[in-house]
Amino acid sequence: MKKIDYRNQALKILPWICGNCGRDFSGKKLRELTVHHKDHNHKNNPPDGSNWELLCLYCHDNEHSRILDSEWLPSHNSDNDRSPAAYNTPFKNLNKLVSDKKNNEPE
Repeated sequence: MKKIDYRNQALKILPWICGNCGRDFSGKKLRELTVHHKDHNHKNNPPDGSNWELLCLYCHDNEHSRILDSEWLPSHNSDNDRSPAAYNTPFKNLNKLVSDKKNNEPE
């Protein structure tokens, strides 16, 4: 099935609403509605549209950006495995400095 064919098929069977933001599209704005493949496989085009959702240009770009971003993130979210965000700890001995200053002040 060609790209234009699955877009036309999707527009026939799916409501002209962005599946993410819910904006309604009709008339000239219909061109801003794109077909997104849920499994990200552009060759998987079942005639019933089960692998498609209609997304506006903005939401479609956002969806693909999120996928690209996730490839760069670590696969786990454990804070134990992370290195410290900052190596400089200027207030590490603050309590000692303050107590020393108080002890050295004249009464």
